[in-house]
Amino acid sequence: MGDMEKDIAKTLITREALEARTAELGEAISRDYADKDLLLVCILKGGVLFLSDLIRTIRIPHEIDFMAISSYGGTRVESSGVVRILMDLNANIENRNVLIVEDIIDTGRTLSYITENLRTRNPASVKICTLLNKPSRREVDVRLDYVGFDIPNEFVVGYGLDYNEHYRNLSFVGVLKPELYRGPVEESRH
Repeated sequence: MGDMEKDIAKTLITREALEARTAELGEAISRDYADKDLLLVCILKGGVLFLSDLIRTIRIPHEIDFMAISSYGGTRVESSGVVRILMDLNANIENRNVLIVEDIIDTGRTLSYITENLRTRNPASVKICTLLNKPSRREVDVRLDYVGFDIPNEFVVGYGLDYNEHYRNLSFVGVLKPELYRGPVEESRH
């Protein structure tokens, strides 16, 4: 990974910190959902590494499913705020406890859309677990039930997060050198 690492201005969250915090989240989820029908819904593609590590720390029975969302065009958020479901759930979520697993929450627009969409399907509950949260970028008020790390408004990659589909495989979360991207930090890079 030497070539990719030269593109990183600084490490924001180390692999060790990611592992430790993920274990804490898994413990909290295991406790909170004991004796409940739990379905984790991972938002692709960014959430997949976090999900993989998270489920290994959850000690109670659960299922997983996936959604893929498009929330922007090119590298900038569309002013219309259009969100499209590219891949929907396979599971019926009626009367189930749904925990959305996200890589990063930014403006909150995409997450708000997903949450409202899932609530129309009559689940027992819908809660949110995100690895990263950028509160300074919030435009829509969304309740986050489990948060790995609050981070500043910097362009982050690694541990599932990408820029133009690259850098997802870095084992840490790093800040991309500004000269490598153009325009404002995007809302979402699923």
